[in-house]
Amino acid sequence: MRFRPCIDIHGGKVKQIVGGTLSDDRADGSLVTNFETDLSPAHFASLYKKENLPGGHVIMLGPGNENAAVNALSAWVGGMHVGGGINPQNAARFLDAGASHVVVTSYVFRDGAIRWERLDELLTVVPKERLVLDLSCRISNGDYVVVTDRWQKLTKEKLSQQLLNRLSAYCDEFLIHAADVEGLKQGVDQTLMRLLADIAPIPTVYAGGVRNLDDMDTIDRLGNGRIDATIGSSLSIFGGPLPFKDVVAWHKERNDS
Repeated sequence: MRFRPCIDIHGGKVKQIVGGTLSDDRADGSLVTNFETDLSPAHFASLYKKENLPGGHVIMLGPGNENAAVNALSAWVGGMHVGGGINPQNAARFLDAGASHVVVTSYVFRDGAIRWERLDELLTVVPKERLVLDLSCRISNGDYVVVTDRWQKLTKEKLSQQLLNRLSAYCDEFLIHAADVEGLKQGVDQTLMRLLADIAPIPTVYAGGVRNLDDMDTIDRLGNGRIDATIGSSLSIFGGPLPFKDVVAWHKERNDS
């Protein structure tokens, strides 16, 4: 199991936002921000490079964050993935800027369902080994249902062995935020962890609710060492109580030979 770092960019700045509170209509004041800094996204990318923590993700939360994301990718060429509004028209820009992978979700969903022809189109410009599919989900009627558009819209697609097997033919990894617990710092979704350990046929990264190293141990145990994880709001570099250096040490103990 590996720790995968993250950089979430909103309004050109690095922030940590409670999952599901970001919408196109911000006038209602519903946006809940756990952390914001004037340190650049490139600063965090350089930090992850220094600690040799590859495979993390830069996520653009809304439009207007493209330049900030490119700067972060340029700070560690080949070290990080990038997502948020990726489509066949702009994917090459981010790959050329240094992204090892692009992360795609909303582009392949329309009217609540997967548009398989859009996945085929993506593969004409993004090699399979450089594509990550974001299957972030919420619980709905007892099932884990994929959500899109900044986790605001439920789709018709439920996480299942059949779905993940079919999608694995198109991509190198899955990124799955547990949107119901994302940013709340109240613990991980253990039921989702067990499900992913059973049905994920390719490398998968879990995000959501990690508070401490005990939670990372839980992910390692329930995921049978197969599911990687990221940490956001709880991490000290994002204003949280969990020391970044302790997470780095935890990661290196498990991954350095």
